[in-house]
Amino acid sequence: MTHKGRILVADDDRAVRTVLEVNLKKGGMDVTITSSADEAISKLHEAPYDLVLTDVKMPGITGIELLERVRASWPDTQVIVMTGYGSVSDAVHAMKLGAADYLIKPVARDELLLIIERALENKALRAELVALRQEVEERYGFHNLIGTTPVMLQLYEDIAAVADTTATVLLQGPTGTGKELFAHALHYRSRRASGPFIRVNCGAIPEQLIESELFGHEKGAFSGAIRQHQGKFEQADGGTLLLDEIGEVDMHMQVKLLRVLENGEFQRVGGTRTLKVDVRVVAATNRDLREEVRKERFRKDLFYRLNVMPLSVPSLSVRRDDIPLLVDHFVRKYALKNNRDAGTVSSADMAQLIAYHWPGNVRQLEHVIERAVILERDGKLVVRLPDDPMQPVTEAARPLLPPVGTTIQDALQAYEREVIVAALKEALGVQARAARRLGLSRSNLSYRINKLGIEVKAIEYE
Repeated sequence: MTHKGRILVADDDRAVRTVLEVNLKKGGMDVTITSSADEAISKLHEAPYDLVLTDVKMPGITGIELLERVRASWPDTQVIVMTGYGSVSDAVHAMKLGAADYLIKPVARDELLLIIERALENKALRAELVALRQEVEERYGFHNLIGTTPVMLQLYEDIAAVADTTATVLLQGPTGTGKELFAHALHYRSRRASGPFIRVNCGAIPEQLIESELFGHEKGAFSGAIRQHQGKFEQADGGTLLLDEIGEVDMHMQVKLLRVLENGEFQRVGGTRTLKVDVRVVAATNRDLREEVRKERFRKDLFYRLNVMPLSVPSLSVRRDDIPLLVDHFVRKYALKNNRDAGTVSSADMAQLIAYHWPGNVRQLEHVIERAVILERDGKLVVRLPDDPMQPVTEAARPLLPPVGTTIQDALQAYEREVIVAALKEALGVQARAARRLGLSRSNLSYRINKLGIEVKAIEYE
C-alpha cells in the first residue's frame, strides 16, 4: 500500500491511541504513536512528519504547547488538535495559533480521514506554491539579470528602490535589451508579486482592436463580440500590467489610457458601467517619447503621467564587458534546453562577439548563442555572426522575368511577401514600425500579412 502521509499521534489515552492507529493505517497512513508531547517532540527530532495529531489536554506539555513548538521548529508540518465537547474554546485558541483543523472527541473514522487528507492536500499545495515562487524568482529575480558593468549596477539599484512602491515606471531602451525581463523583476520584487503579471504588446494589436484588448467589451458591442470579454486591465487587477511598445498607441487611445492611469477607472467597449481596478502600470518603449511629444505624436500629459520613474535599459554596445557573462549564461541555458554539451567559445570567437555592434542587442546575442549550441561539435561551439545589416547589400541577381508558367500576379505576390517579411525582421516583429518602414498604415499591413498567409510568429528575428 502506498502511504498517503507520515502521521505522528500524541495522546495520553491508550484506548484512543489504539483506535486512531487502526483507523489511520486502514486509511493508508504511515502512523507513529506517542503517549506524550515530550515523546512526540523527540520523534520530530528523529524524522520528518507531514502531520501531528495531538490531544489538547495531556500531563506535562499540553497539546497547545506542542502546537506552538511544531509551528516554531517544523513550520511545514501540519497540526490537528483533538478536544472534548466541553473544551471547544481550546480548539478555537489552537486555530488562532496556526492549527490546520480540530476534531471533537469521540472522533468518527470518516471525519478523521477527511480532515487529515484535507490538511495534507493543503500542505502539498503550499509546497507547490513555494516551488512555483522559487521558479519565478530563478527566472525573474535579479540574479537572472546578467551584467556587472556600472550602468547595469545602477539600474539594479533603481529597480530595487522603486519596485515596492506604487509609482508608474517607464522602461526606455532599444529593442532587444530585455525590457520585459526588467518589468518582471519589478513585479516580483513588489508587494504585488502574488498578483498577476499581464503583458500586452501595443504595437502588435490592430488599431480597431486595441481598446477592446485593453478594456474589454460587452456581448454584442461589435460584430463578432459573441460574449463578454475582460480586458488586460481587468486581468491585471491587483498586479502589474506591462504596456509594451507604448509609443505605438494612437492619440485616441492615449486619452483613454490617461484616464485609467489617473483614477483606475474605465468602461468596457459597448458598456455603460464604470469599472475600477488596482493596477501598477509599467510602460516600455524603444522610442524617444520626448521627441514624440515634440512632434505631437504623443500626448504631453500622458508622457508626464508615465514618466514618474524613468529607467533606461542600456544597449549591449555600451556594456560590452557583460558579453562574456551573457554568453556563459546562454550557453548553459540552451545546452540544458537542447540536451547538448555546454561547449566552450574560442578566444577568437569571443573577441568577435565582443567587437560586434549588436543592433538587435541581447536578444540577437541570445539567438546567435542558441544556434552555436545547436551546432556544437566536439565540445566547441560554432559561432556564426549574423549578416551585418550596416553593410551595403549588392544588387541581387533576380531575373527580370518570372519562371515559365508563373504569372506576373504570382511573381509580384512572392516579391511582396519577401519585402514584408524583411520589414518585419528589421522591426523585430513590431508591426507598427514595419508599417512605417513600408509607408503603409498598420491596418493595411495587417491586411497584407493575412492575405499573403505570412506567419509572423514563425519569422526568425535576429
